[in-house]
Amino acid sequence: MDTPRPDPLFLAFQGALAGRYSIDRELGRGGMGIVYLAREVHLDRLVAIKLLPPERARDPALRPRFLREARLAAKLSHPNIIPIHAVEERGEFVYYVIAFVDGETLTQRVRARGPLPTSEGTRVLREVAWALAYAHGQGLVHRDVKPDNILIEHGSGRVLVADFGIAAAAGSESADGVSGTPEFMSPEQALGKPVDARSDLYGLGATAFFAFSGRFVFDGHSVTEVLAKQVATAAPQLASMGLPIPRKVAFLVDRCLAKDPSHRPETAQTLAEQLSVALEQRRELPAALRAFVKRQARLNGGGTLIAGFLLLPASITVSAWFGGYAGFATFFLGGFGAPFAYLVSRARRLMLLGYEHSDLGPAFQSETEQTREELAIEGQRRASTMEYVLLNVVRFCGAAWVVSGAVLIAASNDVFGPWFEHPMILDIAGPVMVLNATATLLALISRIALLQRHRDVDTEFWAKLWIGRVGRLVFRVARKLLGKRTRQSAMTHRATELSLGMAAEQLFESLPKEERLALKDLPAALKRLQTDAQALRKRYDELQEVLGSAQNAASPDYAELRALRDHVHAKLGDAVGALETIRLSLLRLHAGSATVEGLTTHLGVAAEVSEEVERMIAAHGDVERALRFPRPEVATPV
Repeated sequence: MDTPRPDPLFLAFQGALAGRYSIDRELGRGGMGIVYLAREVHLDRLVAIKLLPPERARDPALRPRFLREARLAAKLSHPNIIPIHAVEERGEFVYYVIAFVDGETLTQRVRARGPLPTSEGTRVLREVAWALAYAHGQGLVHRDVKPDNILIEHGSGRVLVADFGIAAAAGSESADGVSGTPEFMSPEQALGKPVDARSDLYGLGATAFFAFSGRFVFDGHSVTEVLAKQVATAAPQLASMGLPIPRKVAFLVDRCLAKDPSHRPETAQTLAEQLSVALEQRRELPAALRAFVKRQARLNGGGTLIAGFLLLPASITVSAWFGGYAGFATFFLGGFGAPFAYLVSRARRLMLLGYEHSDLGPAFQSETEQTREELAIEGQRRASTMEYVLLNVVRFCGAAWVVSGAVLIAASNDVFGPWFEHPMILDIAGPVMVLNATATLLALISRIALLQRHRDVDTEFWAKLWIGRVGRLVFRVARKLLGKRTRQSAMTHRATELSLGMAAEQLFESLPKEERLALKDLPAALKRLQTDAQALRKRYDELQEVLGSAQNAASPDYAELRALRDHVHAKLGDAVGALETIRLSLLRLHAGSATVEGLTTHLGVAAEVSEEVERMIAAHGDVERALRFPRPEVATPV
């Protein structure tokens, strides 16, 4: 076997480093030069050595600039920045030595395993933002933020950023003397203008777009074409890609990709804080709710399947022995009564653990989002051609089944019977009805199976059942059966208004019957206040996002919307305060230090608060429509 011919540059460089570093192999080449894996002799540790291309090292203007920038970067000390151990020059060689990271670049991670799940991607972006915030605080701009300069450490998952300010200092030019990587370059950098920290945020936004979608924001047949798009073409919104990305995360990415630097987040630290909020909002569900939405809330186990097969034969047998009414009663109880009783038992158990019907909405939503992330990783995101074919089969065969059934019914009718006296019609209608019913059922089952590859149809169905009227009825029955039994106290992710409302409802249910009758309007008042507070909280978040994306903070419209936001915030406090007052009054009523009449007064105040809130929400909608507040080119994704 032929031995590979030694690289002359490798041999010369190793000769210059002999005694200090022992080069193992070349790791890669890029615009900045060559990266080698080596071992530092005295400390016996692995390091990476980045060598400036010799032809550039001979440039009398570039060489000192590179050394200056590398030494500035060597002063950075942060957990998410790869440390530089040494910056040196030996003869014609100029290089710097960094810690070796046992991991992979973000590019390698996405290419090998596909786009990042939302939680992991948000965490990666936050750690990069932390690193950028620290470097910007030290007066250093990276100027080449891209997936190749972001490493993910094996084992710990820690994210580290490399090459702060060094790519530009190395003279790595993309076109027309512009330094950087075209696909991740900010518009101002592409135009050769001076850049600041906000240029790095654009690069981070382009990196986030790649991490979540596996695609570049802009691509083209040439560097010039890509740079032209960076300057003149609005970036596509991340939400428009059909990815299961939370709205707030997609909104932050879109803001980073704004053409105007003033429309991007103010600082990397601000961006990191907002990403932290997005991560905290996706905290893990309590185990009881997790088990409920995954298993206990569903009738799709083996027992259900066996019972379904046995129900019809059992009903026929009972009918034969005890008559048709008994058989019908058996079928009804087995098909509807038993499942309802099972659901009530599951709801009753969940209530004993301290949870209520209002907890199911966030729980099913969290499960749905998690499943979407998992399905996105598998790559099947859109309906296949076979699904459309099966849908049309269901429609056609279903329609044929209805027509054939109508023919059979009409044939047995005294009025229309003479129209269907031909024996062939009756001979054909029956088999056609059975055939179409079978084909419809098989096509429907097949389509659901295919649909399940990119949509969690099962969870969607049970979420609608439990969150809707059936679920409310089940919990109402379970609450009656629960009686006075002591419930556990559940620490969960409820909004404040939901926690206060649930606590007040439990206190009301434990009152004597006479007092409950005297306060019969209290449950409706609680529900109304909770609904109002939730609407206010949603409106507040919407106004925050609109204000955060504003192009001109000095405009009168901006000031008007800010006043609306502050008004909403104040009214949210009023609604929650009214709920708190009712809860405290119920506690005092239990303790004997308050009266029903006093609590009735508080209910009147609560009704006034609700009326004010509803009037305010309607008025705010009119004001926003009248203002037509201008959205930036990175408008909040819907």
